[in-house]
Amino acid sequence: MRAAGLVVGRTLDLLKRSVEPGMTPLDLDVIAEKAIRDEGAIPSFKGYQGFPATICASVNHEVVHGIPTNARKLREGDVISIDCGAILDGWHGDSAVTVPVGEVDPKLTELMRVTEEAMWRGIAALKPGRHLSDIGHEVERYVRSQGRYGIPPEYGGHGIGTEMHMDPWIANHGRPGRGPVLEEGMCLAIEPMVNLGTERTRVLTDDWTVVTVDGKASAHFEHSVAVTHNGPWVLTALDGGEERLAQLQN
Repeated sequence: MRAAGLVVGRTLDLLKRSVEPGMTPLDLDVIAEKAIRDEGAIPSFKGYQGFPATICASVNHEVVHGIPTNARKLREGDVISIDCGAILDGWHGDSAVTVPVGEVDPKLTELMRVTEEAMWRGIAALKPGRHLSDIGHEVERYVRSQGRYGIPPEYGGHGIGTEMHMDPWIANHGRPGRGPVLEEGMCLAIEPMVNLGTERTRVLTDDWTVVTVDGKASAHFEHSVAVTHNGPWVLTALDGGEERLAQLQN
């Protein structure tokens, strides 16, 4: 899974560096598919329950599951959430980032910061002996401490391994100390989605794209993480998560 995670991590790193005004989401999808296949891996999203692309590309008020097309170009001030998955030797990696397109409104910069930090707070809870609900509790507690943001209750993280989506489902909210006890060897994808406005969402007529009902922007970050006796090992982070987790411990 670490090998699959590194394929995803390197692909997202390339995509982050590629985003610029004038590109289309489909341009990014082409880059992603080539990068994944060049490493001998398979895009895990393409064909999954009929999804037609390698990445999910969700722009501005699109929360998750946006289908990349050439129908629009990215503009200065947009934000785009890129969710990417790959299969290598039967194992899955899954990760997501939200990227600014050029200079963006400070409120969007802060939204992205809060969402990413909430993800890391949730990841830090992945230690043997803690409970599944501790993850969502840490995510929610951080987001609530930062202002009035919406956390869509229908969407969350999941188990991952020989399949992209496995039990358990992981809420981004809730009380601590509930659910299964975390054990060494478990692998979970932690992925908060945070909206600038309401938590309420709806699905567009393409049956995939989730948008905020108030039209305000959303951000999405995700990593695949293994529970080890030393704590979380971030399989889709190029450094295994060492730098950010060390900062949280200080």
